Amino acid sequence: MKFSAGFIARPVGTILMALGLMIAGMVAYRFLPVAPLPAVDLPTIVVFAGRPGADPETMANSVAAPLERRLSEIAGVTELTSTSSVGATSIVVQFDLSRKIDSAAKDVQAAINAATPDLPPDLPLRPYFRKFNPAAAPIMSLALTSDSLSMAQLYDLADSILAQRLSQLDGVSQVQVNGAEKPAVRVRLDPSALAAAGLSSQDIYNAIRRSNVNGPTGGFDGDEQSAMIQLNGQLSRAVEYRPLVLKTVPGGGVVRLGDVADVIDGVANVRLAAWLGTQPAILLSVSKTGDANVIETVERIKAILPLLRSWMPPDVVLTILSDRTQTIRASVWEVQVSLLISCALVLLVVMVFLRRLVPTIAAAVTVPLSLAGSLAAMWFFGFTVNNFSLMALTIAVGFVVDDAIVMIENVMRHIEAGKSPLRAALDGSAQIGFTVISISVSLVAVFIPILFMGGVLGRLFHEFAAVLTIAIAISALVSLTLTPMLIGRFMGVRQGPPRGVWGAVDRGTERALAALVRGYTRSLDVALRFRWTMLGLTIATAGLSVWLYNQVPKSFLPIQDTGLLQGATIAGPEISFAAMAERQRAVVDVILRDPAVLGVGSTIGVTSGWASMNRGQLTIGLKPVEERRVTAEQVVERLRPELEKVMGVQAFTWSAQEMR
Repeated sequence: MKFSAGFIARPVGTILMALGLMIAGMVAYRFLPVAPLPAVDLPTIVVFAGRPGADPETMANSVAAPLERRLSEIAGVTELTSTSSVGATSIVVQFDLSRKIDSAAKDVQAAINAATPDLPPDLPLRPYFRKFNPAAAPIMSLALTSDSLSMAQLYDLADSILAQRLSQLDGVSQVQVNGAEKPAVRVRLDPSALAAAGLSSQDIYNAIRRSNVNGPTGGFDGDEQSAMIQLNGQLSRAVEYRPLVLKTVPGGGVVRLGDVADVIDGVANVRLAAWLGTQPAILLSVSKTGDANVIETVERIKAILPLLRSWMPPDVVLTILSDRTQTIRASVWEVQVSLLISCALVLLVVMVFLRRLVPTIAAAVTVPLSLAGSLAAMWFFGFTVNNFSLMALTIAVGFVVDDAIVMIENVMRHIEAGKSPLRAALDGSAQIGFTVISISVSLVAVFIPILFMGGVLGRLFHEFAAVLTIAIAISALVSLTLTPMLIGRFMGVRQGPPRGVWGAVDRGTERALAALVRGYTRSLDVALRFRWTMLGLTIATAGLSVWLYNQVPKSFLPIQDTGLLQGATIAGPEISFAAMAERQRAVVDVILRDPAVLGVGSTIGVTSGWASMNRGQLTIGLKPVEERRVTAEQVVERLRPELEKVMGVQAFTWSAQEMR
């Protein structure tokens, strides 16, 4: 095989090719997104529907059931989950991984249209849907608190300033605001006053609708000039609603809205609440787009927060509740350090066993070139720098140097036989070229099942197998081109054994290797004398391995301490919103007393059907490991018995996804 001959004959072109590969990898690394895990887009769509005032059972029977019947008819639906609460329903439709989310969205819209005749006619809005990725956890959580402003005013600031401006940043997909809703005027009717005035609730509804309009009025059109009549009849504050005239009474008197109802400024949904610790707050969850660099996205958010703070009143406090990039930075940094250590160890072993400068350099350059080429390919295929791809690069360090060593050993054999370095490189590369390719193909064949593995697990390990395959292929290319060229062009004819310190190292290494071979020979003699014993030990080892496999705990991903916990509180289904708020505050008080807890964000309430009235959510930030000196799991086990003492709370659950 004379594939290498052209590269050996053109050393300048071969070196430029290697430099180009290295530069491409260095440039690609700067543009590669960073993420904790490979991007796994699960085709999921959530359908929302609302019917104010309806109880959960009514929502399930009259709204969720007709929608479920139509949605279940869509091809490729693997899971259908609905949650009905007071006045709201959400249906999570998960599709097969092979379905495209855009085509699935069209089918969902068609199903909603088909279900419309079966839905109640009094729905204020038609059911709507949005695309959703359950694997996209929020990258940052913010809390907005104030000692003087109401929750409606805080929500208005969060919705109009923070959420809108953060959503415009590059890499941010959405910003969810929790803890309250948009400001609204609430009218609380007095039944006794209504009966005394001879009015019904429908009369109040009709009067408010007639008085709160913003429609076309008309205009004037003259010979030389025209003008439009603009009349804004919309009311926005409680003080404007109270004087509304409902009816006239004999004697010239009138009945106004303020006479039969308590009209106050409030929010559209009063069954929502959030706290930062024990202080009422508005919580914001920021999610990134699938192809965004999580670290750069968070840096953009942190850079703009001082400007956004200056746009709000001075007594408003903006707090970063959680930042997932801290653990992502730490894990990626640890893997990068492991990668550098593995490279250094591999090169050290090569140097000790080869003990020649040029062959050592020829083997050493294979590692960075293979890694650089892999990084360039990762950028081309849209991969990310994550724990799986970095783990693949770390493992590839041991694979990519094998081809170079095989090539170097064969060329050196020809040099020791008396040939010139250039002739040895030409003959040795032609002789061993097919072997290098066969070694690489056999290694790649091991990862073919992982490359074509289906399901979520296959999506996770696809980048791992692809990066390893690419690194092995590039190492084979480098071993067939650059490695023989370096030895053939820069290797001098050796005259006698090395001298000085390097000679002493050379002789010491040879003696150590000879001692290792003698020890192996003696151990092999013992094993051959007791063949049945060794066979029994082999069978026992295999059986022990099977037993240990069944005993070792198994999980989808390894559990790691990220310093962030997600919890949920569950009370009885008959509990009221006020009682649930009291129980939630009691739970937060217990958690805050733990010395390992840094801060707690909690929410309760129903918004868009996502939750029920008897469930609360908790986001717990822990202190750094060196300060708390206990793991996150130990904190959970320490909190559990204390939380069980809180009256009215039936269960506590902890999400492991934040600990992975």
